[in-house]
Amino acid sequence: MFKTFEKYLIKLFLKKVLNISIIFLSLILILSVFEEINFFKDENVHFAYPFLVTFLNAPSTLFEIFPFIFLIAVQFFFIELINKNELSILKTHGLNNFKIIKLLLLSSLILGLLLVSFYYTFSSKLKFLYLDVKNNYSNDNKYLAVVNDNGLWIKDEINEKIYIINASTIINNKLRSVTINEFDKNFNLLRLINSPEIDISTSKWMIENPVISENNKTYKLKESMILQSHFDLEKINGLFRNLNSLNFFELIELNNDYKSLGYSTVEIKSHIHRIISFPVYLSVMTLLSSIIMFNVKRDMAIIFHIIIGIFLSVIIYYFYFLFNLLGQNGTIPLYTSIWLPLVLLIICLLYTSPSPRDKRQ
Repeated sequence: MFKTFEKYLIKLFLKKVLNISIIFLSLILILSVFEEINFFKDENVHFAYPFLVTFLNAPSTLFEIFPFIFLIAVQFFFIELINKNELSILKTHGLNNFKIIKLLLLSSLILGLLLVSFYYTFSSKLKFLYLDVKNNYSNDNKYLAVVNDNGLWIKDEINEKIYIINASTIINNKLRSVTINEFDKNFNLLRLINSPEIDISTSKWMIENPVISENNKTYKLKESMILQSHFDLEKINGLFRNLNSLNFFELIELNNDYKSLGYSTVEIKSHIHRIISFPVYLSVMTLLSSIIMFNVKRDMAIIFHIIIGIFLSVIIYYFYFLFNLLGQNGTIPLYTSIWLPLVLLIICLLYTSPSPRDKRQ
């Protein structure tokens, strides 16, 4: 059972996390609403619409900056203890620096698990709704692409004709085992095109050895056939990059779909492991902030240590980002790119953290 002063410290820490989160959420809402107003300025929508989509997107943005929030929250946690001279009182009750850090780490880890389990699922659902709403007002809303057990499906509209395209796999810059259904604007089937592969390097698709069925006749062209499309390889890749709109189970399902399609799953696996490692990342930022604040000298401005903490958090972010990038491009193993930076940071921070016998304030 937690002692009274331990409960007090946990409540104080949670209060600081909540307060800092509210402040950052308010900043996100204020900064984002202007972007959404600009997006909808030429649309005939209710004046509240930009505010609605801003609220839908804000929780996902907040999730991304939680490590930074935890670092700031821990610093203000210690600032309050120092200003009230409560560290000395806690020491008389047998709570040294090491025990305080251990308490904060445990709280951060548990809170991180709750954020991943519940908050991320909630924010990803809102992110999905946000993207869905924005897509309805996008110039490209009639051009769709999805991946499922039957491969890649694309809906395209060109010159008042509708194309439903299915490909079994994507290898390099080519669709393999492709079927193209061409309809008029009333969805009357005009012709069916089958091809073993289509080069989609550009929006002018090069259809190899097409077999065409129309007017109850089937014939094969000796030469390649060109089909103008709104899609190319880069655009198709970009359609599946916003993984924040999928919860953990949807990410696993998408990963399996990509496998069946032969599509690269590196980015999805990287995102999944980032979510799994998120509580550890929050704990690392908590430990970093605690070590900095325990070295606050009474004759030195606390703002100086806050600036150091923010500076170090930015360095850690880019350090983490660099390893993640190396993992996604195959320079280092994917699992190594996610977990090695955290392991190295934990080792460095533990080396500088107070020992269990440390009695300093």
